[in-house]
Amino acid sequence: MKKILVINAGSSSLKYQLYDMSDESVLAKGRVERIGMDTSIIVHEPKDREDLRYVEEVLDHTAAVRVVLQKLTDPEHGVIGSIDEIDAVGHRIVHGGEKLTQSMIIDDHVKQEIRRLFDLAPLHNPAHLMGIMAMEANLPGVPQTVVFDTAFHSTMPPMSYMYPIPKVLYKKHMVRRYGFHGTSHQYVSEQAAKFLNKQIESLKIITCHIGNGASVTAVKDGQSFDTSMGMTPLEGLMMGTRSGDIDPAIVPYAMVKEELTVNEVNSMLNKHSGLMAISGLSSDMREITDSMDSDPNAKLAFDMFEYRLRKYIGSYVAALNGVDVIVFTAGIGENSVVLRKQVCENLTYLGVKLDVERNAVRSGEDRRITTDDSTVQVLVIPTNEELMIARDTHRLLDQ
Repeated sequence: MKKILVINAGSSSLKYQLYDMSDESVLAKGRVERIGMDTSIIVHEPKDREDLRYVEEVLDHTAAVRVVLQKLTDPEHGVIGSIDEIDAVGHRIVHGGEKLTQSMIIDDHVKQEIRRLFDLAPLHNPAHLMGIMAMEANLPGVPQTVVFDTAFHSTMPPMSYMYPIPKVLYKKHMVRRYGFHGTSHQYVSEQAAKFLNKQIESLKIITCHIGNGASVTAVKDGQSFDTSMGMTPLEGLMMGTRSGDIDPAIVPYAMVKEELTVNEVNSMLNKHSGLMAISGLSSDMREITDSMDSDPNAKLAFDMFEYRLRKYIGSYVAALNGVDVIVFTAGIGENSVVLRKQVCENLTYLGVKLDVERNAVRSGEDRRITTDDSTVQVLVIPTNEELMIARDTHRLLDQ
């Protein structure tokens, strides 16, 4: 098997990458946005060819997949001669619950389980299942696999994943911590060990996936020991539009005082909080850092974001009884020189010694941003969740 198509289906979008697994190169990537509208946006970026971007009507996910396959095989913009060259399709699935704890080949049972978990991931799992069904309609007989964001965190011990609430909620309704961004945390922790030329089992690693959605994971013996997101991606760090950790009593209090419904308070915490709420400016860290000198609200938003991230790092140092490596990844983690600098300068008690010049480099490659004599190494590692999905798909179908 050589060519694997990786799919990430959202409620109104579909992203894709086609890999040649003989050398793990990306032959093409792209996305279909605004699915269900007559002004859908199609972006196709083939290797060594001119990028393509245009607008047309795409009514549903099945039609979106059809567009993707047409572009991949297009005589002018395509990278394969026929869809028969696609050996398998790998899907990113946000929530696998307690039963789907490893990557697997899709069958009826897997689809039923994904559907059963709709209540735990109502914004994601239904869209992922639509992507699976759309791909089945367009590529019948081609093997498909699923890779779960929650799977890497299935190694957490009960003391990490249980909530201190009545156990009946866990037994009847699966209320517990699951964690997310697992594919990213696994990838960058493994890359960190390779970069340092050490066995991952010998390292205590804290990985910081910092994007519009953000999470921190404590990696012990190469496995997830604890992570900041919980039953849903709302728990944990302050994020672009998500509140992260708050006093739970705020929810009923706000509902009473502002006469909010359950859906309204859920929307407030997920879509109207975080950096956006505090800055009043944007959920984009770039705009916030650019405005910090002139806008006190932007400065407060940045300081809160950095402080809460640093607190989580500190708590995971305690959880691991030390730390050898801290990794920054994802959009903000990979690109915000200012955030990394402030975090590292506030972790000197751990023996972190930031190299300002190394930190300022934007290379897009794995790199160290601390001095050679820093007690704790801090790395920047670009995440590659799609490659992890392609590798898992290749491994599953090679068995």
